[in-house]
Amino acid sequence: MKILIVEDDKNIYSILNEELKMWGYQTEGVKDFNMVLDEFNNFSPQLVLMDINLPFFNGFYWTEKIRQKSNVPIIFISSRNEATDIVQAMQFGGDDYITKPLDIVITRAKIQAILRRTYEYTNESDKLIYKNLTLNLSSAKLEGTDFYINLTRTELLILEVLFTMQSKISKREEIINHCWQSDDFIDDNTLAVNILRIRKKLKNHDIEDLIQTKRGIGYFLK
Repeated sequence: MKILIVEDDKNIYSILNEELKMWGYQTEGVKDFNMVLDEFNNFSPQLVLMDINLPFFNGFYWTEKIRQKSNVPIIFISSRNEATDIVQAMQFGGDDYITKPLDIVITRAKIQAILRRTYEYTNESDKLIYKNLTLNLSSAKLEGTDFYINLTRTELLILEVLFTMQSKISKREEIINHCWQSDDFIDDNTLAVNILRIRKKLKNHDIEDLIQTKRGIGYFLK
């Protein structure tokens, strides 16, 4: 597994780089912070560790650029721990968030968990069907009669819960637990932001009413 480290603090980069190599990962650090997308394309990683405060453009900017062409898992690493920062990170396409100073044990666990959940789908049942829609777990796509929608890891996990429950209500706590393993910093706002992103993608295919909200409880498919 290849991991791109987008971190301009040399000490933090050195710690991450050494630890990740000890765990058996192939790593690459960004050399030119004005060319992050180019370095991402050249390295083709399976995971990105993204700092928020970077030279030239911040991590939100580069995550949005990466999301325009790839659903690779992105974990934000930042000293900013306000709820608004975490929600914004998810809104721009992040899949997880780790705060500095780094706890290397927690960091390792999160990296292993996100890689396992993302790349072991092919070992499980591949498809879930609801009406005329198919959720393809192995390719991370929502497929219709004449279209498909690329999904991020988090979007895929949310839809997996909803498709499994069909028209029954999926409680917010159950979705959060499935997507983020009940991480302390995850709240209803984070889930709502991801639901909004999915709805925007669905709207392009005139199915924006697929996901319904049961106020105070959770979500279900219409």
